[in-house]
Amino acid sequence: MSTTRIAIVGAGLAGLACATALVQVGQPVSLFDKARGPGGRMSTRRIETVQGMVAFDHGAQYFTARDPGFQDQLQQWAAAGLVAPWPAAGEHAWVGVPVMNAPLQYLADAVDVSWRARVDALSRSGTGWQLLGDALEDEAYDRVLIALPAEQAAALLAPVDAAMAERAVHTPSAPCWTVMLAFPCALAIAADTLRDPMVVGWAARNSAKPGRAGPESWVLQATPAWSQAHLEDDPAKVVDALLHAFGERAGIALPPPLVATAHRWRYARSGGEGTGALWNPSLGVGACGDWLLGPRVECAWLSGTQLAAAVLA
Repeated sequence: MSTTRIAIVGAGLAGLACATALVQVGQPVSLFDKARGPGGRMSTRRIETVQGMVAFDHGAQYFTARDPGFQDQLQQWAAAGLVAPWPAAGEHAWVGVPVMNAPLQYLADAVDVSWRARVDALSRSGTGWQLLGDALEDEAYDRVLIALPAEQAAALLAPVDAAMAERAVHTPSAPCWTVMLAFPCALAIAADTLRDPMVVGWAARNSAKPGRAGPESWVLQATPAWSQAHLEDDPAKVVDALLHAFGERAGIALPPPLVATAHRWRYARSGGEGTGALWNPSLGVGACGDWLLGPRVECAWLSGTQLAAAVLA
């Protein structure tokens, strides 16, 4: 097993969890991700302001742990100072410290990840699987594991395993427009989180999370329905719409923000295919991701560890 060459496409939590489980038993793994660093949908955006740097958790806002295995992992992260409870989001809510992607950075530091490496296709030859795309070396792998959102996984899997790709196609994600705001002073809003079923489904005082520093900051996430209806809108219009809805929901006049910017997540809230992980041992191709279990951070970790177990078996 130690000489098997394994590539994982995608270094979000699912891919990193899968890689960690394989590396722990001595299996070398190479990960490839088009992003500049770890996070995926647990990413953090840093923006400089006149009052200092502000960091926004503009993807996943918090996470919970129900599965015993993930509860054990969470306690390890807590012992390392990488996560902390955030009661404002719920009794069992946790966040990364000092930013949401802190646990992913910790996992990524222990494995071999090539960042800014985009994989567009897989090609099989007599020497194994090759990854085709940008910033990739001419290497062959015995096994390729896809740890991407369902839509992106389907595109890579379709020429390789039609049945696996079909399952991804039938598990679409919901989009989400996210707006990041920083203000020169604290807003007169008593609660650190607000919810609204119409436009801004979730608003959170990001600067109130454990370990955060910098000016008053808020993350607004539009509802799936609003995001879908306005998916191709200009980002400036999205900022205006969510800022207005936020002010109305909070019931206050908002001061001019230091930062007001939007990010569109095309594949934000995953579906739940129900399998856990997909593995074709005859081809040496597999897939993992939260879309195989459900739209929670924990599901990404569970799917990645389940795929690693299938590969090792």
